[in-house]
Amino acid sequence: MRPSVMWKELPPEKRLVAAGAFWADEHGVEQHVEVIVMIARKMNFRPKSVPRLPVERRAKLLAGMPDVSDAVASRALIAYHLTAERPMMAVFLDALGIEHDDGLINTPETEEGSEAQALPPPDKAKIVQGIAALRAAYPEDAVLLYLHTLVVLDGDTWSGLEGLIDPVT
Repeated sequence: MRPSVMWKELPPEKRLVAAGAFWADEHGVEQHVEVIVMIARKMNFRPKSVPRLPVERRAKLLAGMPDVSDAVASRALIAYHLTAERPMMAVFLDALGIEHDDGLINTPETEEGSEAQALPPPDKAKIVQGIAALRAAYPEDAVLLYLHTLVVLDGDTWSGLEGLIDPVT
């Protein structure tokens, strides 16, 4: 599944929260520009007028767009989870024994000029424990969205989730 498909299938209320988180995400400048151009075309505005709209209005406009690029959908899904689902992310990472800071994975320090080390794929048994911990504490739709987001955005690290989760519905 692609991030844009996940975006399209999100319930409207979650899409609105994700859109609000998207606009607050300071790391999504390129995707912000893409959405600004889309909104400007849709509303027949000049692109420089769109950022002047209140954030709530921009979020509502983005949430109403079922078709966005994979880059925009990815950024929105990341922002959504970091904003609205950090406690859930922490529960999962705790169950897997992965060091984190409030749901954000701690990456080992690297020497200047070298690439950050990738997280090795977690053990399948720990993944099963993590899924059980999530299902015991959170609604199934939130759990499935989180797990599918992990697979879609980092399939190499989270390949162990394949076959353990149902499709997002």
